[in-house]
Amino acid sequence: MNEEIQMLMDETIERMEHALAHLDHELAHLRAGKASARMIDGVHVDYYGSMTPIAQVANISTPDARTIAIQPWEKKMIHTIERAIINSNLGFNPENNGEIIRINVPVPTEERRKNLVKDAHKESEIAKVSVRSARKDANDFLKKLLKGKEISEDEEKDAGDQIQTLTDNFTKKIDVMLATKEKEILTI
Repeated sequence: MNEEIQMLMDETIERMEHALAHLDHELAHLRAGKASARMIDGVHVDYYGSMTPIAQVANISTPDARTIAIQPWEKKMIHTIERAIINSNLGFNPENNGEIIRINVPVPTEERRKNLVKDAHKESEIAKVSVRSARKDANDFLKKLLKGKEISEDEEKDAGDQIQTLTDNFTKKIDVMLATKEKEILTI
């Protein structure tokens, strides 16, 4: 295979994997009613003048399906962490007993679950658009190589077929991720 085509394929795969990783990250933040430490991934606290993720200053666990427990490594951080969670606009109401912060994750209402499913569909569509954009850019580059006579028509056709196969595979992965999240959201 032509070296330029191989580089193009690698770059296309990387972009498509990035779209998948982004979707995974966004879906993790959709609250399905089941507690997950990832729900507070985006919350940062002021730790000695530096904004630091909670996971780097405390132990985070899920003792049961409806509770997130946060135990700071330094007791003086407990109020800072509690304040950061309240200010994060995640809708959580943390309970502080002086040693551990507990967050009870409420069961979402029927309407809230429907809205979460809509949000999940929006995020998956954004990921699909990113995958299709990577395919379009790759195909445009192949046409440019063909026009410049750097590759043959057969090489362009074969590479185009490989790119389409990649696109189909990544689209299927996105659909599986969406179906999994949708099932998680709708399960009480």
